[in-house]
Amino acid sequence: MRVLGVDPGLTRCGLGVVDGLPGRRVQLVAVGVATSVPTLDVDQRLLVIERRIEEWLEEHAPDTVAVERVFAQHNVRTVMGTAQVAGLAMVAAARRRIPVALHTPSEVKAAVTGSGRADKPQVQTMVARLLRLDEVPRPADAADALALAICHLWRPAGVLGAPQRPGSALTPAQRAWAAAEQAARR
Repeated sequence: MRVLGVDPGLTRCGLGVVDGLPGRRVQLVAVGVATSVPTLDVDQRLLVIERRIEEWLEEHAPDTVAVERVFAQHNVRTVMGTAQVAGLAMVAAARRRIPVALHTPSEVKAAVTGSGRADKPQVQTMVARLLRLDEVPRPADAADALALAICHLWRPAGVLGAPQRPGSALTPAQRAWAAAEQAARR
């Protein structure tokens, strides 16, 4: 299974693609960060991030998209931007009928390090170790996206039901299109 992990953020959105291999092994496919300039209007910043997410979905054809579940923080502006970018990732995946999963930060930390209270350096170190990388992925947003993908491979709970609509809910043309997209991913 191939998973695109998305660590949503308006300034930096971490993107990481990981393949699950037999024996709970994982392999890095790609890692990066979509960025937007803070001086742009919010709608333009969202458009920049959305285009990068779309490019990653096209290029890497994941089987699932794992997004960090947005939770309340003290900084309302940060929460708003994070939630907006999370929504963009979910809509982009749903448009392609790719299942979406939401995972909390503590769930991701527990899956990758064994502790839901691990700090960022611990998560980065374990991501590097699990993916057999020579160095820790940077910035932290990129490592977090990889951790999300690994978490989903190992703990797939959290998949949202909407993208997995029954085939009968589609028109014949939509079914043919979905079948062709699935075949192209393989």
